[in-house]
Amino acid sequence: MEFKSKCFQLLRMFIRRFCQLQLGLLLYGASLAMMVRADLGLNPWSVLHEGLSERTGISLGMTVNIVGALVLLVWIPLRQKPGIGTVCNVLVIGAAADAALSVLPPVTGLPLRIALLLSAILLNAAATGAYIGAGLGPGPRDGLTTGGVRLTGWDIRWMRGLIEGLVLLHGWMLGGTIGAGTLIYALANGPLLQFFIPLFEVRQTVRVRSGVVPAAAANDC
Repeated sequence: MEFKSKCFQLLRMFIRRFCQLQLGLLLYGASLAMMVRADLGLNPWSVLHEGLSERTGISLGMTVNIVGALVLLVWIPLRQKPGIGTVCNVLVIGAAADAALSVLPPVTGLPLRIALLLSAILLNAAATGAYIGAGLGPGPRDGLTTGGVRLTGWDIRWMRGLIEGLVLLHGWMLGGTIGAGTLIYALANGPLLQFFIPLFEVRQTVRVRSGVVPAAAANDC
């Protein structure tokens, strides 16, 4: 009975984490669409995605998915291990972005665009906190940063700055949108993530009669 109870708790926890992951990814895609409609500048990776989308004629969401899949290939020499969340990240965010763009009309008027941008940046951070807090694997771009840190020994801030700087440059050269929103995102994202990630972090332990069991022990079931 104790073993069954442990397995049930672990399954329930996994379902909760998986639902939180999916909600976070869906909202992340929606936040990208909101930033596009605000038309005041995108975050570095979205600048690249938009530039590639305009050059190739592929939808923005599909471009997000394709770039995510290509970044995963770089994980191989970095010896990064994907999780369920990593795969879902590649599949869900782009589809959610395209779906949101199909129903969200262009916004006119600077005050409304500013409000939409600020809402998008806040939602983006909350969504990131939700999918990272689920603990089911990092996104492809996050893993690229952490893998680079492990390979080089650099501070994560320098590695992330280098990667996003190069991504931003290439995206701008391809025609992606850079503006005030790009700068606001860069300044606000870090502090917002420091708030949202702990808020949404799921404790990965369950209690049974014999004590506390790590959620990773779900494999025992």
